[in-house]
Amino acid sequence: MAKYLYRLGRFAFEKRRLVVLLWLGVMAALVAGAANAPTAPPDKFSIPGTESQQAFDLLGERFPGTKSDGAQARIVFVAPDGQQIGAEPNRAAVEQIVAKVAGGGQVTGVLDPFQTGAISANGTTAYATVNYGETSENLTDATKATLTAAAENSAPGGVTVEIGGSALQAEPEMGAATEIIGIVIAAIVLMITFGAFAAAGLPLLTALIGIGVGIAAIVAIGMSTTTTTLAMMLGLAVGIDYALFIVSRYRTERAAGHSAEEAAGRAVGTAGSAVVFAGLTVVIALAGLAVVGIPVLTQMGLAAAGTVAVAVVIALTLLPALLGFFQRAVMPRAFRKASIENPAPAAAKPTMGTRWAGFVVRRPVAVLVLGLIGMGVLALPVQSLELGMPGDESQPTSTTQRRAYDALAAGFGPGFNGPLTVAVDLRDAADPKAALAQVSGTLAATEGVVSVSPAIPNEAGDAAMLTVVPATGPSTTETKDLVHTLRGEAGELKSATGATVLVTGATAMNIDVSQKMADALLPYIAVVVGLAILLLMIVFRSIAVPIKAALGFLLSVGAAFGVIVAVFQWGWLAELLGVHQTGPVMSMMPIFLIGVVFGLAMDYEVFLVTRMREAFAHGESARDAIITGFRHSGRVVVAAAAIMIAVFAGFIGGGEPMIKMMGLGLAAAVFFDAFVVRMTLVPAVLALLGDRAWWLPRWLARILPNVDVEGESLNRHETVEPVRELASTWS
Repeated sequence: MAKYLYRLGRFAFEKRRLVVLLWLGVMAALVAGAANAPTAPPDKFSIPGTESQQAFDLLGERFPGTKSDGAQARIVFVAPDGQQIGAEPNRAAVEQIVAKVAGGGQVTGVLDPFQTGAISANGTTAYATVNYGETSENLTDATKATLTAAAENSAPGGVTVEIGGSALQAEPEMGAATEIIGIVIAAIVLMITFGAFAAAGLPLLTALIGIGVGIAAIVAIGMSTTTTTLAMMLGLAVGIDYALFIVSRYRTERAAGHSAEEAAGRAVGTAGSAVVFAGLTVVIALAGLAVVGIPVLTQMGLAAAGTVAVAVVIALTLLPALLGFFQRAVMPRAFRKASIENPAPAAAKPTMGTRWAGFVVRRPVAVLVLGLIGMGVLALPVQSLELGMPGDESQPTSTTQRRAYDALAAGFGPGFNGPLTVAVDLRDAADPKAALAQVSGTLAATEGVVSVSPAIPNEAGDAAMLTVVPATGPSTTETKDLVHTLRGEAGELKSATGATVLVTGATAMNIDVSQKMADALLPYIAVVVGLAILLLMIVFRSIAVPIKAALGFLLSVGAAFGVIVAVFQWGWLAELLGVHQTGPVMSMMPIFLIGVVFGLAMDYEVFLVTRMREAFAHGESARDAIITGFRHSGRVVVAAAAIMIAVFAGFIGGGEPMIKMMGLGLAAAVFFDAFVVRMTLVPAVLALLGDRAWWLPRWLARILPNVDVEGESLNRHETVEPVRELASTWS
């Protein structure tokens, strides 16, 4: 592989104008395709194989003209102190608001609280339910504006009006400001790392081109734009990382006395090999999200994997072509001022990286023990990890959603914010009316149920829908247990009446999502880590190094989740970080964090350890190879990690709790993995193993392909005719 990539790098360097024009043509074609592509259908969140989804499908089939997953708003009215909400002029104010909202677009129905009896026992609080014909993601801005305007402008007499429910939910967004700040921080770190504008600019330029090509391709093939969030985040991350590594290697080869063309070829042949395998590990982690079985998550993973693949191809082709235009500009100032084209290699000076590596190599046992103890302590809170889907209760108290949530809990009880929808299929019931009465009675008699609404049958009389209000809040363990209890009773009801009872609703669906994520976690880790170990075994031709890489990753993830639990469940430093309400960790967070961090962690592992493997293969002792690896790659890994930490930490300042959680979790995981695991524990373990770290059984060595990631074959073929040999390779 090293020889082929070497030829590819020299070809791209020599034919740089052709390569740049080809990439510009590809980008223009994809942008044109995206611009002319039909609007992608809106995302429909579904969780196949769960009872909640079966119930939604049943309601959608038996209640035609309604959308079981349609958005809903609750307009909450609280009377002034000492007054009743049903007294004048409070009642008139409520009816005026209800009438205005009923005339809004996409509204299928509004339930007046005075007609439905939606008034609290003490008579101070009431709520109107607004049903929409579209999901919250598909409500127009005009529809939402009508809802909020009616409440803001129509509260005479001192009636407090707040709005809750799913209608005002917005898709969490990273925000353009966060992305711009991330790019600025990346530019500063790259400038400090390279000390040259061109060297700092090329990784940013190629990363942005990669994102543009990837996103345009996603839109052009008809995927939803909501799948681009993860693709943009990782496309920027790996695009900068891969270019950073190749540019750094190019500078090293130039400083060693090679010509610009030869240096470009060697950089792609050696560092490019590492980029290929680092990219493959990221693609495996992202494509592995299909294991979860949630279509939206699968699409996000595949879209991001495609963008990462584009970043790899750009690093191997466009980057060496651009290096041809900035042959000396990417070099340090001292090199550019040199009077000769190929200066003699300077003696290697100790750097902070080599001094740190020397410290670790001299004291591997103490460093390893302290590192493991520290990571273990940080991971202890994981034992208390609870998964869920944060709702309005986790919003800041400054939002109307949170105030509506609190007002309903105060007036009607905590369970009122998490009602359960029960769908009843009566087709197999001998006596549908009697069956429905027995179902209602059983539900009402269940411990933990506050109330059961009258059953609403469909026109055909073969299905019905009921609403069950729990005694506890939607995110509590008691409500989760209640859902399982109700589903357990469904079997007995089926035997007694022939009716099929299914429990759904937002609360039940959140419980099902959490369970599905928890069930998929171990298979996902097994698939991704297993394939990565096999891939790294091919790269490093070692058994110990890949296993050590995977175990180190698990340490990083454990410590990161410990931090998340401590902040978002226990409330440590919550006020400082702007976390207004503690609660369960978002259900998708474990798999999302594992997928993203695994890819970045393997990047750092490959970038750092390939230089160690290269030095060892070229005759250095195992301990000297560790220090050589840090001399050449330590600074690159630190720069890449610093960029990612700064970018992810910027998300902590977002208003959405989910964005805060993602930002803190990703920043913590990258910090632990780069600085504790890769820069500390990895050299300690390799120092203790010595030559044994690179041992591979002979029978396995014969089976595994030799990809020559260390570029040993390049030393046997100092020069080649790249264009002729590349053409012969393709013919």
